[in-house]
Amino acid sequence: MRVKQLILSLLFIFSIVTSSLQASSHEAPTTVEEEKKEYKPKSIGELASSFWETTGINAILDTNDGEMTAEPAGSSSERLMTAFESSLGRIIMILIVFALFYLAIAKNFEPLLLIPIAFGGLLANIPLAHMGGEHGMLGVIYNMGIANEFFPLLIFMGVGAMTDFGPLLANPKTAILGGAAQFGIFGSLIGAVAIGFDIQSASAISIIGGADGPTSIFIANRLAPDMLGAIAVAAYSYMALVPVIQPPIMRWLTTKEERRIKMGVQRKVHRLEKLVFPIVVIVLSMLILPESTPLIGAFAFGNFAKESGVVDRLSDTMQNSLINIVTIFLGLGVGSKLAADKFLVVETMGIMIIGLLAFSAGTAVGVLMARLMNKFSDKDNQINPLIGAAGVSAVPMSARVVSRVGSEERPGNVLLMHAMGPNVAGVIGSAVAAGVLLSIFK
Repeated sequence: MRVKQLILSLLFIFSIVTSSLQASSHEAPTTVEEEKKEYKPKSIGELASSFWETTGINAILDTNDGEMTAEPAGSSSERLMTAFESSLGRIIMILIVFALFYLAIAKNFEPLLLIPIAFGGLLANIPLAHMGGEHGMLGVIYNMGIANEFFPLLIFMGVGAMTDFGPLLANPKTAILGGAAQFGIFGSLIGAVAIGFDIQSASAISIIGGADGPTSIFIANRLAPDMLGAIAVAAYSYMALVPVIQPPIMRWLTTKEERRIKMGVQRKVHRLEKLVFPIVVIVLSMLILPESTPLIGAFAFGNFAKESGVVDRLSDTMQNSLINIVTIFLGLGVGSKLAADKFLVVETMGIMIIGLLAFSAGTAVGVLMARLMNKFSDKDNQINPLIGAAGVSAVPMSARVVSRVGSEERPGNVLLMHAMGPNVAGVIGSAVAAGVLLSIFK
């Protein structure tokens, strides 16, 4: 009896499950059935036409292909590319990239920066590949280190490990030149507001005047994240083009006699001075401008590790492998914003113009400050006003340019170490300026 009841129960359950499965199969097709598409044979002509539609040539020639800009899917800034951006704009940007390759390879203008940036720009302008998009290679690089400020801090760490504060400590008055060159930052702040940018966006744009790429990224991410790409491109472009922009300004504002001034041998700086200095800098920033401590802290750590003399392996890593790897990623990430739909817009072009004027103003004020300081110095303590141009924080690029121009005017006149004083002061000055702006808007 019990066996019979058990069998009947099992049959009852089986009938319910079977009827349920049959009902569900009639109500909706399975996922496989939904996705199954009937294959339709294609002619050779249709296959050729299908292939043509996926080529870059067609994407550039066909201005009505409806390609989306390289934005995160569903974001408010996502839109269809204009006919100009998808065709002629791409061609213009590729020509600009080739010009950057020429400057980097043929003219040796900061190839470590220009080659990764330019190659990133080339990849970003490849049609249909979406390499600058959220899930593209360049987009991933940009989001993993630029959008979150990580790469700038690593760069500052490496720069700190490569920096020698000896020239600044040997001639402390050159710090005035580093401070004077920051006029470009505050001058461009006024200019950006005057042409219509709000005060917060103008503050982010103004840091370009210091020719400091990491600081520009850091402050833009805090104050104007929507302008981060344009600001990063402008800052690093002018850093790389220091050898083009600065020499004409330096020659225009100085006489031949001033450019031929030969500065004396610097005093030897004690090792303890170099060891204490980064600690003093970080303590002062902690007490007065805590907002600047991420940048100054990374910079001071790198320098302190170097000057300690007991962690050579760490110092060597920061000076070489670490900063080289980060420079590659940073350059490619910045280059992703050289896509036509990002670069060839009114806002970006305005930022580029303001940045150029600001950088030029910072260079000019540094040179003029050096000339003014000579008015109050005796003849034996005159400084070559060319070193004032190194007050911008493009280290050590500006110092090398100053040394080259000085040696051209007077062969054998080595200004490199003298120029490094205002140059490293400019690095600290731009970080302090960023801290001031961040403190105002906190």
